[in-house]
Amino acid sequence: MAFGGNPVFRGKNFRSAVTTAPPVPHAPYGQQPYGQQNPYGQQSPYGQPYGQQAPYGQMSPEQLDQMYKAPSAGPVETGRMTYDDVIMKTLACLGFVVVGAAVTLFVPAGAAMGLMVLGAIGGFVLALVNSFKREPVAGLILAYAALEGLFLGGITRVIDGIAPGVGFQAVLGTVAVAGVTLALYKSGKVRATPGLMKFFLIAIVGYLAFSLVNLGLVMFGVVSSPWGLRGMTIMGIPLGVIVGLIAVVLAAISLILDFNSIEQGVRAGAPRRFAWTAAFGLTVTLVWLYTEILRLLAIFNSND
Repeated sequence: MAFGGNPVFRGKNFRSAVTTAPPVPHAPYGQQPYGQQNPYGQQSPYGQPYGQQAPYGQMSPEQLDQMYKAPSAGPVETGRMTYDDVIMKTLACLGFVVVGAAVTLFVPAGAAMGLMVLGAIGGFVLALVNSFKREPVAGLILAYAALEGLFLGGITRVIDGIAPGVGFQAVLGTVAVAGVTLALYKSGKVRATPGLMKFFLIAIVGYLAFSLVNLGLVMFGVVSSPWGLRGMTIMGIPLGVIVGLIAVVLAAISLILDFNSIEQGVRAGAPRRFAWTAAFGLTVTLVWLYTEILRLLAIFNSND
């Protein structure tokens, strides 16, 4: 079973929840699973525990026919993760991101910078905490989303001051890339194959190495451009645009792998609480995608 390149889905806790989840029982809807005692301990008039079917040998043909026609218990009744759970919890996380971003977009500039730094540090810390916790905690995941919103709102405010309209374009770009990626995945045109996973892991290591080197050059003043090596041009094209496009493609691949991990979790009957883990993983990828598109647009506009 292949899990996403996102460390949230590759982590031990989510993998364990998916691979060790017991099969979903198929007792008739509204009835106790076979062999399970009725919590009220009541007896039926026929000597069987209330809510349970009599042994097959003692059941009438009408009772057997009714039992086999009854719908099976679904994921909701058995406490399993569903796509609706993941969607609703992801929307909740994105809602907290939007609220956090709105705060830094509308407070005074000085306060916005302080909140942006708080969001960057706090979001990084909570990302690590949520990634390694044995059980997902909704409050911590929503707190991460709010802190990331503070950071994204602050950085958007800074860049939008240099190139007006870039923030709105980045939002549209993120929605477009995520929507197209989901549509392609659902259509079956792109799948999370082992080859795609291998390519992603190799490419992301190279991208992270480049980013760390670039950050070091900027911090120590080796290069004068605020974008570092990204500000260089190759055949008239800023290196940052080329790297940014590669990063957007990698983020889209990460979404494909995330969708595959969620699909595997739903099929395996992972416990319902891990829908929060899935929502957290998607939020991490979408935040990364938005950041890369925002930076790509900023570099592109600064070289017009």
